[in-house]
Parts: sequence; structure tokens; C-alpha cells
Amino acid sequence: MALTARQQEIKAEFERVHGAWDDSWQAVLALDPEFLAAYLDFAGVPHRKQHLDAKTRAFMALAVDAATTHLHGPGIRRHIEAARAAGATAAEIMEVLECTATLSIHAMNVGVPVLVEVLEERGERPTPAPLTEYQEHVKEEFTRDRGYWNPTWDEMLEFDPELLEAYTTFSAYPWRHGSLSPKLREFVYIAFDTSSTHLYRVGLKLHIENALGYGATPQEILEIMEIASTIGMHSVTTAAPILLELATEG
Repeated sequence: MALTARQQEIKAEFERVHGAWDDSWQAVLALDPEFLAAYLDFAGVPHRKQHLDAKTRAFMALAVDAATTHLHGPGIRRHIEAARAAGATAAEIMEVLECTATLSIHAMNVGVPVLVEVLEERGERPTPAPLTEYQEHVKEEFTRDRGYWNPTWDEMLEFDPELLEAYTTFSAYPWRHGSLSPKLREFVYIAFDTSSTHLYRVGLKLHIENALGYGATPQEILEIMEIASTIGMHSVTTAAPILLELATEG
């Protein structure tokens, strides 16, 4: 389609800020260019503030889009491309994805306390016993490899130490073999925990504490949240091409 001067201006600014353009954005531009301009201003806040560098911003956006609670394919591709353009290696990007894959343990973090609560209500909760040698080993291994221990893991350690041991090996793989900083790994956890498709407050608080302990600033953490706050636009970018197609046919 032929663009008006205003549409050309919006598209040029979008490409300047985000370094990309595709048919989904073209459809939004065609249907409601001023709404796209409003989104561009909203999504551009982290780019204007730049408390995080370009590579880290791409990593955070990738973690949000690649999280199993969201899985936005076009965004995954765009943010991998942006990370590579900012100098990220394939190994670094893979490490971001490996950290993002740990989201699913929240089935246990949420589920085990509920199980314990129900057992207590029924009078069937086993009396907590001192940790066995095996449980002590699992706790020590987690603390060493993940750099912290938090009471959120206590009941899992009590009821399912075998799973926690296996999860430690899985989740600690980037910590044992990767090259990203501990702070940046904590940033990844913050990104998917604060995302509107997950909103896992317990983990978010824990990983903010960890990130601050590794030297993060409140401004850096706010910028992660700003990046995560933009995924609502995927409602529009997924549906707009369909709407444009059908409106054109009609």
C-alpha cells in the first residue's frame, strides 16, 4: 500500500528504535497508524532510558517472548536477531533460553505448599523431621550452584528431594557451564516472573533480592519490567493481519 507522510514517519521511527519491520506491524500501520505511534512511544521508554545495554534489553525481551507461558514466535526471532546485532553469541543466547526453561518448576513451587496445606487441614501432614544426610546434600548442592537458598524450597526438599536434586542439575547447568553474569541470569528470571502471562510474585521478589545482591540497580530492574510490559501488543500484531485481510476482502 502507498503510505501517507505520517505513516512513513511512524514506520521510519519504528525501524530506528526496533531495527525491524514485518507484515504484522505493516497491518497495524494500515489499520490505525496513530495507535502504532502510541505503542511506539510506550515501548520506546527503555530504549530512551538505556539503563540496560542493547544486548541485555534484547535478552530480556527474548526471555519474555520465549517463556513457556507466552511463546510468541515472531518476537523470539526478532529478539534473537536484535541480540546478535548487539554482539551476543549463539552460546549466550542459548544460555538465556536455558534460564528461561526453568519457569516450569513453579508447578512445584505453587503446588507443593498447596498439598501441604490440604494435608494439614486433613490432619494428615507428616511431622517435619530433621533433614536426612541426603536432604542436607541436596540443599548444599542447590545453595552452592544457584548461589542462594530460600524457604520457598523447604517443603519441596522435605517432600520431594529427588525432584529437587534433579532440578538443581537442570537449573544450575547455565550456572556451572555458562558465561553470563549471575546478575544477568537473575534478570532473566525477573523478566519471565514479572510478565503478565505469568505474574509469579514469590519468584519475582526472590530474584529481585538476588539481583540487588549481585549489584543491580532499581533502575535496571524497572527497565526489565518496562520491557515485559509491552507484550499486550501481541494481541494486536497477531490479529491485525487477519483483520486487514478480511476487511480488504469485504
